[in-house]
Amino acid sequence: MYDVTLIPGDGVGPEIAEATRRCVEATGVKINWDVQECGIEVIEKVGKVPESVLTSIRKNKVALKAPITTPIGKGFRSVNVFLRQELGLFACLRPCKSYPGVRTYFSESNVNLVVVRENTEDLYAGVEFEAGLPATADLIASINKAATGKKISTGAATTGVSIKPISYEGTRNIANFAFDYAAKHGRKSVTSVSKANIMKFTDGLWYNETRAVALAYGSKFEQPELAKGVTADSELAGKVVDGSQVHYMERLIDNMCMQLVQKPELYDVILLPNLYGDILSDLCAGLVGGLGVAPGANYGPDAAIFEATHGSAPKYKGQNKVNPTALILSAKLMLEHLGEAKAADCLEKAVSAVIAEGKNVTYDLKASRTDPTAVGTKEMADAICAKVKELM
Repeated sequence: MYDVTLIPGDGVGPEIAEATRRCVEATGVKINWDVQECGIEVIEKVGKVPESVLTSIRKNKVALKAPITTPIGKGFRSVNVFLRQELGLFACLRPCKSYPGVRTYFSESNVNLVVVRENTEDLYAGVEFEAGLPATADLIASINKAATGKKISTGAATTGVSIKPISYEGTRNIANFAFDYAAKHGRKSVTSVSKANIMKFTDGLWYNETRAVALAYGSKFEQPELAKGVTADSELAGKVVDGSQVHYMERLIDNMCMQLVQKPELYDVILLPNLYGDILSDLCAGLVGGLGVAPGANYGPDAAIFEATHGSAPKYKGQNKVNPTALILSAKLMLEHLGEAKAADCLEKAVSAVIAEGKNVTYDLKASRTDPTAVGTKEMADAICAKVKELM
């Protein structure tokens, strides 16, 4: 029996959370679900994420979370970002895999990518200064006095500022996670992505540290000259699995976007800082049919949260209409994390089979979105549960 925190979220969250719970239980794995309400209504009423949610996750160490609405440009900050920072969930894993039957322009490429995104630093650290405030004026004055040769020429009254922290520790932690994942899962390459030609002291640091971790794993460099002058991460010495079969590559973020659209089959594990990872994970989801089939997981030293990458879609709330696949595949990652490999594999095969059959699927998985034979969230989950029981 496993204790797992279940956060139903809001919008369509409760519907897909219930569908996912039933699919997990169909595998026979025994879960004690600790249900914690943390939707937009709760947060607006309490003024923050309830302490009971954090207490539950810290106790159980594993959570399955449906989408939660984040106000755009106002109100509280993203609950996702808050939970990742509060619980130290530094690593975000977002697999993007082609499933036969899902409509996509890249169906012949057989895409099977894994985005590994640093979760706690970069521009998402939330170190922001609002235009017009005295603290912003002081910061701009300090920047303009610094001996960098760079100045903010616009006035403090009309300029907002965000700080982009990238640390040695944060970069090495996420790079270690990516290489460890690649080596243990038989992946062929890790591609480190940044914009170091422009941001030399943040993205440049990112490249330096991912190279050091690559050397510690014994990885082969696509461009051997990148390894010159780099010292392998000494803290990893003797602690890592053999990563000599993993190739290390580097791409600038703009070029990486073009590369993925042209030839996604050339890439495997893609390692990125926070902001780039957020953007590129949506692009990669688009390669395989959209966010409706894109799972996600967030890992830290003491806890893990599994969640769909799509939003709460409040306009579809209560309509039994949305595709539950993303959260169900996130639950598959959760089962793997719990050590239930057979159940995880069975759940993914059941999802794949139902999608490939194309009969009991939601409207977005039909050849035409107006197909009257499309089923609802509950009915698609029913079909997956039945298929799981056939396969177990």
